[in-house]
Amino acid sequence: MSRFRKNVDACNDGNAPKGYCANQDYSEDSDYLVHDIAQHTNLRSGPHELLSRGVLGKRKLPVSPVKMLVGREGNFTGRGRFSSADGCHVLSRYLPVNGPRWVDRLQSRAYVSQFSADGSLFVAGFQKSQIRIYDVERGWKVQKNILAKSLKWTITDTSLSPDQHFLVYSSLSPVVHIVNVRSAASESIANITEIHDGLDFSVDDYDDDDYDALGIFSVKFSTDGKELVAASSDNSIYVYDLESKRPSLRIPAHKSDVNTVCFADETGHLLFSGSDDHLCKVWDRRCFGTRGKAAGVLIGHLEGITFIDSRGDGRYFISNGKDQTTKLWDIRMMSSNTPYTRRPRDTDFDYRWMDYPTHARALKHPHDQSLATYRGHNVLRTLIRCYFSPAYSTGQKYIYTGSSDGSLYIYDLVTGALVASCHGHEKPVRDCSWHPLYPMIITSSWDGVIARWEFPGSEEEPSETRGRERRPSF
Repeated sequence: MSRFRKNVDACNDGNAPKGYCANQDYSEDSDYLVHDIAQHTNLRSGPHELLSRGVLGKRKLPVSPVKMLVGREGNFTGRGRFSSADGCHVLSRYLPVNGPRWVDRLQSRAYVSQFSADGSLFVAGFQKSQIRIYDVERGWKVQKNILAKSLKWTITDTSLSPDQHFLVYSSLSPVVHIVNVRSAASESIANITEIHDGLDFSVDDYDDDDYDALGIFSVKFSTDGKELVAASSDNSIYVYDLESKRPSLRIPAHKSDVNTVCFADETGHLLFSGSDDHLCKVWDRRCFGTRGKAAGVLIGHLEGITFIDSRGDGRYFISNGKDQTTKLWDIRMMSSNTPYTRRPRDTDFDYRWMDYPTHARALKHPHDQSLATYRGHNVLRTLIRCYFSPAYSTGQKYIYTGSSDGSLYIYDLVTGALVASCHGHEKPVRDCSWHPLYPMIITSSWDGVIARWEFPGSEEEPSETRGRERRPSF
């Protein structure tokens, strides 16, 4: 049985300024998050000012859908229709928290799962060499069942090409494989029913020991589909040119495993990376050839970083850390000369089999450059992933993350409130994905279950009770 608890609610160099703490209540006059991103989020997801005027002395509550519809029909705003922000304001209140409903279950740990950009396909990767692509619009029918090749330990990541014709999958191996998703075969067994071409990320100066030690933790397509970027176990970031079929760039990026990397925006010039050395780094490929180092470093995590998700604007991103926090970053706060120093931490802690020490939860990095910190979920056992909510339906006003306690957590980006937590798995939820258009979230867990969470669909309006605030420091 599931349990559900809902509490609704290029860069500047130099040293970052010291942070300060937001502890005011959410109100029209408070500076609960005095930063550009609060204004940006409000512009993307807030209703028109003629519909959102509050009564003096009263706490400002979300404008109800009924009032929004009345205002639209009465043409109160003079536009005669909803703006995209008006639509986000309505849709973002209907959180996908009803569930779980099983999509599929395998006798294998689910490691990765993501919707395609248009939401028509869903990809799930499992430890025992299996990847399934589901046709969402045809009742979650399995469109393609892929049996991976040369797998070491598990499938660590998958990525669909922007045109949704190809899928790449990685393992703890230097070779990433690519599959034709649009082929007629519904069963794709590597090099038996279909060819899974291997893309070798190793460089020419690698000896046999280096080659065997190289594994890929994360791989992503560029927006134009011409390149792949990968995070590796040899402390490096790789960029692979799909036209020339060889690595075009290797960056010795960190002092430990690079667990995650992503493109910052559609241009592909900026990269964000996170590592077990606890640092987030920003890389500008336009000037890397002359500088040969990171454009900037962001410090604040006390333990290794498991995942990074970009907001897509080349400025903001979030990261999950083994210090049991998610952090929000602005690359304008980064430093260009931050040295690698030991941080206050429990040196005996190993997230793979230990619980995080209670006393360590109160620790904070003395030079934390993050804008906000979100606590409540657990980042243990595996590289738990976190994301911004979709721009189309929510204006990216939430962040959401899996958790090793078998749950999904959703936080308000600006207030830090835990607005929902969905409990439905017996083992860690490693990955999760919010449908780009509809109120639906899919969670994938080590219990082998791919589960669907949706808006309840009752005729009741969403509650206007504010969530319990876990106020972010920034």
